[in-house]
Amino acid sequence: MEDERAPASGLAARADEAVRTLTPGYFAAVMATGIVSVATQLKGWASLSAALLVIAIAIYAILILLSIVRVVRHHDAVRSDLADPRRAFGSFTFVAATCVLGSRIGTGPPHATTVVLLAVATMTWVVLGYTLPWTAVLGRDERPLLHTADGTWFIWVVASQSIAVLAATLEVELPAARSPLAVVAVVSWSVGAFLYGAVGVFVSLRLLVHPLRPVDLIPPYWVSMGATAITVVAGSRIVGMADAPMVDATRGLIAGTSVFFWAFGTWLIPPLVIGGYWRHVRHRVPLRYEPGLWSVVFPLGMYGVGARLLGHADRLPLVEAIGDAECWVALTAWALTFVAMLVHLWRTIVRPTPLSEDPVSG
Repeated sequence: MEDERAPASGLAARADEAVRTLTPGYFAAVMATGIVSVATQLKGWASLSAALLVIAIAIYAILILLSIVRVVRHHDAVRSDLADPRRAFGSFTFVAATCVLGSRIGTGPPHATTVVLLAVATMTWVVLGYTLPWTAVLGRDERPLLHTADGTWFIWVVASQSIAVLAATLEVELPAARSPLAVVAVVSWSVGAFLYGAVGVFVSLRLLVHPLRPVDLIPPYWVSMGATAITVVAGSRIVGMADAPMVDATRGLIAGTSVFFWAFGTWLIPPLVIGGYWRHVRHRVPLRYEPGLWSVVFPLGMYGVGARLLGHADRLPLVEAIGDAECWVALTAWALTFVAMLVHLWRTIVRPTPLSEDPVSG
């Protein structure tokens, strides 16, 4: 990699390097912005919610364009990412980002945009779900691979549940497609719940078997909580779906399990906060912008939305009040991270400063 202390390489070269090192998990910025837009919409802040939606769509479009350029110009880097267990699962952020946008755009007529987004997300989820575990984990000669399990693996769970959320939302609006959408919603929710248990085992074993250094406690570990939160949101949407055979057979089970996931996600918050204190205060790991920070903002926003929906669906006013307060936390975290991202991009690509960090890498 070129020495960034020599900005004479030019803006085009720096931009190309930024594209080459672009992390597959950058779509988490769309996920975070989209879910905060949903949270502000639930609070009745229509103008702010609309502005956040525009920003989310803009980031989504830019990242798709950059990803296409990256495949064309830096296909070796793309292949390397797909074979790296620490980066490959970040690809599932595209699935989750697509579904979060679809859920926020709304289901009012016409439904074409939302249906297309669901179709794209579902096809991508199926392809990645069957290929990434093989290319990144099972197909590698290196053994053992337990040390590679980290918080990014939970994004697979988030992708599964995001499809359940969007399918359940559309099921109510499209009577003609009610049965297939109900199947998609319940199946993806069930797969996501199972994957949470499986990934949780792998990550827990990694923490128990291998030493955990401060630099290893990366922000995506927060996705472990975000995955429970989106499972709650998906469950709440399914509970509120119109009658369909698949829904009728699982409604009670999903409602009860959603409460369990909310309780466990709530329990995870203090350890994650303490882990951040241990990393940045006790061991003085610098807190600076990195793409992984969006994986903190998204769980905060999703937890707030999930608590509000669960509290409303199950008539739990305390849970709903907790979710309402959490929305403020998520909005604040989003604003700080968004400003930090803009400053970071300015200082590393547009007007680089000496000793600047590697552009948009993570």
